[in-house]
Amino acid sequence: MARLTLDTTKMAAGGGGGSSGSSNYWEDLRKQARQLENELDLKLVSFSKLCTSYSHGSSRDGRRDRYSSDTTPLLNGSSQDRMFETMAVEIEQLLGKLTGINDKMSEYANSAGVPSLNAALMHTLQRHRDILQDYTHEFHKTKTNFLAVRERENLLGSVQKDIESYKSGSGVNNRRTELFLKEHEHLRNSDRLIEETISIAMATKENMTSQRGMMKSIQSKMNSLANRFPAVNSLIQRINLRKRRDTFILGAVIGICTILLLLYAFH
Repeated sequence: MARLTLDTTKMAAGGGGGSSGSSNYWEDLRKQARQLENELDLKLVSFSKLCTSYSHGSSRDGRRDRYSSDTTPLLNGSSQDRMFETMAVEIEQLLGKLTGINDKMSEYANSAGVPSLNAALMHTLQRHRDILQDYTHEFHKTKTNFLAVRERENLLGSVQKDIESYKSGSGVNNRRTELFLKEHEHLRNSDRLIEETISIAMATKENMTSQRGMMKSIQSKMNSLANRFPAVNSLIQRINLRKRRDTFILGAVIGICTILLLLYAFH
């Protein structure tokens, strides 16, 4: 890289005083880019260590009471969170500055008139762009992992706190609360059953009322038929009397005719 810079400087110096000033500008940009890259490298290493120690620190905090020999000083969760936010902001600022330097280098490389010089500058610029891309990818990956670990640790911590609070003196109160909740649930179930029974009774009452109306209508029809039945009965009796009378008259006529025939036969 130094050889490439030296060759580039020599090529720029051959063009005159204006090229020498442009070369100095390019070297200043490269110097700033290398300085930012070194700072980013150190920041990303510290950032990765912080994210790695978060889960280990939380697990060792849980075992500190059981193993008193572990006296390694650890940061609590809130301190690590504040340090994480601070370092993330600093790294994002450095990435932004490095992106700006790369943009300036790209403008300078595009403005170079010599083809060989332009190719050398573009090769150097591509190298700086690759470094920026790697740092950006590493930062986002480490940040995502840290957020995932922190969310998991917060969830496990809340569960552990609930278990500890239950095992402590408040566990009795929790037990009573559970019993009260169960009793309340039983009362609600009883109220629901009573409401269902009342609704069934109301439906039965409505059905009985409708059946009562039907029975009343049937009874009224039967009464009307009963009122009409004596007239029909008297008519049937009159018909039967007339048939008997006709039968008697016919029998009398037949008997008289028989007697007359017998008398005629003997005389």
